[in-house]
Amino acid sequence: MTYCLAIRVNKGLVFASDSRTNAGVDYVTTYSKMHRFSWPGERTVVILTAGNLATSQAVINRIHKDLEDPEAPMNLAMAGHLYEAAHYVGKLSQHEQQQHAPAMESSKSTAEASFILGGQIAGKEPEIYLIYPQGNYISASPETPFLQIGENKYGKPILDRIIGPATTLEDAARCALVSLDSTMRSNISVGPPLELAIYEKGNHEDLRHITLTLNSPIYKSLQKRWNEGLKRSFNRLPRFDWEDE
Repeated sequence: MTYCLAIRVNKGLVFASDSRTNAGVDYVTTYSKMHRFSWPGERTVVILTAGNLATSQAVINRIHKDLEDPEAPMNLAMAGHLYEAAHYVGKLSQHEQQQHAPAMESSKSTAEASFILGGQIAGKEPEIYLIYPQGNYISASPETPFLQIGENKYGKPILDRIIGPATTLEDAARCALVSLDSTMRSNISVGPPLELAIYEKGNHEDLRHITLTLNSPIYKSLQKRWNEGLKRSFNRLPRFDWEDE
């Protein structure tokens, strides 16, 4: 299991992901689920992955291969619109799943993987897309300006309450970290290191990216203040009538 999310606000995009791919009593593995592609002055693309690790790694490997192949019929650098890039990634995912479908079915496993693709092509608006295992995709809306893949239910409430088009990039990034922290507290299958990327609209030169562990000062401070704030708010909730007696 995993948890990744992308947020679209007026000023740009925020991407966040955990790194845990397997969790058990004595076996935990971590892999980066955030993949960044940049063509200075022309386009920036970020891809987040969840689901079957073999499928997602194969798709990312194929993306890199197509970028290096001058005869490739399609790659991320060729897409005229981000939805074309989403369609391309969906086709790669479907191809990988179908290749291994008989073996996966016989072992009662699944090769399904989900992706979030976001970024901006020069001259067009920043966008984010959720690509389903079936290869189809949806984009974020003004009413719900964020997308999630993986273990999404624990981290959704804070996004629903805070995120809107006018939210600043920095507040959206803090909200993404709180969303990840809330998920990790409730589900052991989501874990550090955490990755955070902030893309400012129109800036193809500088995609801010940081990796955080549980001991990173900014993460420890954020976690501490959020927990303390929740407790203070809880203690200020209205009392029942009989409690005054």
